Amino acid sequence: MTATPVTLDDIQEAFTRIKDRVRRTPLLRTRFIREAPTKNPLMVKLECLQVTGSFKPRGAMNAALQLSEAEVKRGIVTASGGNHGLGAAYAGWSLGARAVIYLPSSTPAAKAEKLRAWGAEVIIEGTVWDEANEAALARAERDGMTYIHPFADPAVIAGQGTLAVEMLKQSPDLDAIVVAIGGGGLISGVATAAKAIKPSIKIIGVEAVGAPALSQSLKAGELVTLSEVTTEAGTLAPKRSAQLNLDIIREQVDDIVLVSDDDMRRAAQWLWFEMGIGTELSGAASLAAIQAGKLKDSKVDLPEDALIATIACGSGSDGIPVVG
Repeated sequence: MTATPVTLDDIQEAFTRIKDRVRRTPLLRTRFIREAPTKNPLMVKLECLQVTGSFKPRGAMNAALQLSEAEVKRGIVTASGGNHGLGAAYAGWSLGARAVIYLPSSTPAAKAEKLRAWGAEVIIEGTVWDEANEAALARAERDGMTYIHPFADPAVIAGQGTLAVEMLKQSPDLDAIVVAIGGGGLISGVATAAKAIKPSIKIIGVEAVGAPALSQSLKAGELVTLSEVTTEAGTLAPKRSAQLNLDIIREQVDDIVLVSDDDMRRAAQWLWFEMGIGTELSGAASLAAIQAGKLKDSKVDLPEDALIATIACGSGSDGIPVVG
C-alpha cells in the first residue's frame, strides 16, 4: 500500500475548519415507505440540503480557508459541471473574494443563474467539463487568479471526507457507503475517512454508463481519457479523472458499478415520490445502483442485514416527471 496523500488527520482538521460554514445534514433511515428499493436496511445522507444544494462547499470551503490573503485578493477561478462552481462561489462570497466559474454548455441554465446569484462571474466554454477546465486554467495563468480544482486537490478531498466523518458520527453501525463518482473527489475523501475510522466498512463507487472514466482507468491500470461522454448527468461527466484520485480509489474503494441514466431517473423519481427528496440525476446515482440490483453484481458481498448508506449528493429536478 502506498502512502495516502490525504489522511484522517487532514479530514478531521477540515471538519473543524469548516464546521461553522457548512450544514450538518441529516442521515435519514428509509422507513414508512410503500416500496423499498432493497431488502437491506437503508439510509440516505441528505447532502442535497447542504448550502448551495450539494456536498461541494465542504471541499471548496476547506481549500479556500487555507488560502493566503494575497491569494484571496487575486480571486478564485474554477471549472465545474455546476455543483463545484456553486461551492467555490459560496466560498468566494463568504470570504469576499471574486469568483469566476467556467461551465460547459451542457450545464443547466438554472445552475448558471444560481451561480450568478451567489455573485460569481459565469463563462460558458466547451461542451464537457474538461474543455471548460482548460479555459479556467488559462484564465488563472493569464490573470494570476487562484485556481481550485474540483476533485484533484488534497484540500478539496479532505473537505469532502468530512461527510463520512459526519455519517459515522450519526450512525456508527454503517456497514457500507455507496458513493456517486464524477471526477472522484467525493469518493476519495469519503473512502479515506470511512476506512480510517472503521476499516471493515465497504465503499462502493457508482459511475454513469456514459462516463466511466475511473472504472476504465482501474481496468487499464492507468488514467484513461474517454473518447466521449454520453450521460445526461452532467456532474458525473468528466472525460478524465486525475492520478491523485485514481491512486486513492485503487487503494480504498472496494468496487465501482455502473448505472444508466434511466436507472438514475427511476431512483430520482423514487426519492421524490417516496421521500419527498428532489435530486438531480447524479444525486440519485448511489440509490440507483441499489435499486437496479447493481450491488449484487459487484465484488462486494453484503449480507441482507447489512446497513447501507447512500448519498443524495445534489439537489435538482431533472429526474422528477412533470405532471400536468
